Amino acid sequence: MEYRVLNLGDRAITFEFGSVISKQVSHHVLGVHAQLKEKIAQNMVEGIIETVPTFRSLTVHFDPLILFPEEVEAIVTPYIKEGNVVSLESAHWSFPVCYEGEYAPDLEDVAAETGLAIDEIVALHQKEKFDVFMLGFLPGFAFMGLLHERLQLPRRKEPRTVVPRGSVAIADQLTAIYPTVSPGGWNLIGRTPIELFDIKRDEAALLKAGDRVGFHAVDECEYEKIEAAVKAGEYSCRNECLIKEVA
Repeated sequence: MEYRVLNLGDRAITFEFGSVISKQVSHHVLGVHAQLKEKIAQNMVEGIIETVPTFRSLTVHFDPLILFPEEVEAIVTPYIKEGNVVSLESAHWSFPVCYEGEYAPDLEDVAAETGLAIDEIVALHQKEKFDVFMLGFLPGFAFMGLLHERLQLPRRKEPRTVVPRGSVAIADQLTAIYPTVSPGGWNLIGRTPIELFDIKRDEAALLKAGDRVGFHAVDECEYEKIEAAVKAGEYSCRNECLIKEVA
């Protein structure tokens, strides 16, 4: 797979693969990330601190007192070669979502823009199993895709100053869940009571790159019951943890 190397100051290098969002590119990035992460954990690559995957790139942070940029590139390049089959741990999740009333303030607008009935929008959103490509924007904010082509809409012309925590949103090819209250410009089609980010957990962010996420509809009454169970620590939306192979 072709790539280019971008220097980020004297402490990081980005390896960029193409210019489009695709599952193939994401799997390749995550494969390289997994290999390097394992070597770092085993202290087998002195000077490399961590790697950060995105949709189509991998940033490698290093200690400039130990490695020069060209040495980092020489270390990373063998892992980029196609044909390396890597086992990735992938958690599978099923999130309850209320696609009704105040929880879905943009659903009617999405219906008007797509020409779909609300039931069709909900059905299409539930039909897919989304790959988590990366985390960014906010702690625990997972960019997931790919959306069915009939649901692909641009962001809102006027972003909101306040988006409620747990809002399930769509924009372009992607879907996401707002982990905390924040500004945002995505189209809000539902809300989940699941806590995506909690600093009291050992792993504060619930999702990680490489996970798979599905959604299932609940009504407002069921939403409130699940919300209470989540607060009591009595609800889990994790289905299973699988090992998948990527090249």
